Amino acid sequence: MKATGICFALFHIQAIQCFTSSPAGCRHRHSRTRHTYSSSLILRDETKITELKCQLLGMNCATPTDFTFSWTGFSKRGGETDVHCHGWGIIFYEGRGIRAFHDSSPASSSPIAELVSRYPMRTLNMMAHIRYATQGEVCLENVHPFHREMWGIQWTFCHNGDVPLFKGTRDKKLPWLGSGGGEGERIYNPVGDTDSERMFCSILNALKVKFSTLPSLPVLHEYLRELLQEIVDHDQDGTILNCLLGCGQYIQFAYSWPGSRPGSNVWNGLHYVVREPPFKRAVLCDCDYEVDFSQLAGDDSRVAVITTKPLTLNEEWVEFERGQLILFDEGLPHLLPEDSLVSELSGHGLCSSCHPSSHPVARLEEDVRRFENKRSLLTFTGDGI
Repeated sequence: MKATGICFALFHIQAIQCFTSSPAGCRHRHSRTRHTYSSSLILRDETKITELKCQLLGMNCATPTDFTFSWTGFSKRGGETDVHCHGWGIIFYEGRGIRAFHDSSPASSSPIAELVSRYPMRTLNMMAHIRYATQGEVCLENVHPFHREMWGIQWTFCHNGDVPLFKGTRDKKLPWLGSGGGEGERIYNPVGDTDSERMFCSILNALKVKFSTLPSLPVLHEYLRELLQEIVDHDQDGTILNCLLGCGQYIQFAYSWPGSRPGSNVWNGLHYVVREPPFKRAVLCDCDYEVDFSQLAGDDSRVAVITTKPLTLNEEWVEFERGQLILFDEGLPHLLPEDSLVSELSGHGLCSSCHPSSHPVARLEEDVRRFENKRSLLTFTGDGI
């Protein structure tokens, strides 16, 4: 596939394992006309301004799962069915490590994106981003997702929207988030010029100062929600903040403060769908391709897919509520901090050999006492979450 203006791509590879089996339940639908959402979203002239600044894709799974189906449709929006042609990136976890692929050329024509599509690498947790540049040059350092190590854990992040609090250049001091104790050391700083990376670094700086020991997932969930609300409160009307945050191989947070760009009635938010038994057929919106997951997925499989705009025609996608932060684990959405104790008790909480932590039982007992008025620990079965 020919592509023009391709910049050198950054490969951050910490483990090598490719799965090349061809899924029997997949087929192209050459006989039908390609579906599009509306003419306002399908813009092939790059001189026009897309009404969605960037688009996000996240997957969180109960068992190791390849992401080629969702990625096939999502990558088409990077220059073919939409104008998000200013770079793309994808990060997925393998154990404690990550693989990261970034390219500043359009995803729809990038040979690297085609490589990712052809090799169904399996993961429990991944995120991807296609960019339409509104702040920062079109170059590799401004391509999402971003990643940093903190507490011996790989943290990953991608975002779309506008965040007035973090507008500025690299030489401008990062805003400090979090209350109590005053400002701490700004250990994490942006490499590129986007408000997204500045926000990511500020969140990590706030977490590092807040917690001297690893927080449990309910405590982390609660504090992240406070930090995100602080960012939004700086300018509620001008802020559009949709983001994904990964903190290890199991857990992915997703947050949405949706909105519309000035002069546009197109809503910019987040949606998710959970695929679980009994599995059904799924039909992509952006290309003539469908999969019968009943032929591919086992009874123990479950996948949550989070994206800016629904990727499929025939599934029921749930739109995030305004200001909602959801923790995803094993393909299940945990809507409230107290719901996250399910994941903590299953061993999916933060874990590090190089950062001090309180005794797990004592820590959980303390957190249970904090949240016991909201939900009894005995009800933590995961049903109905």
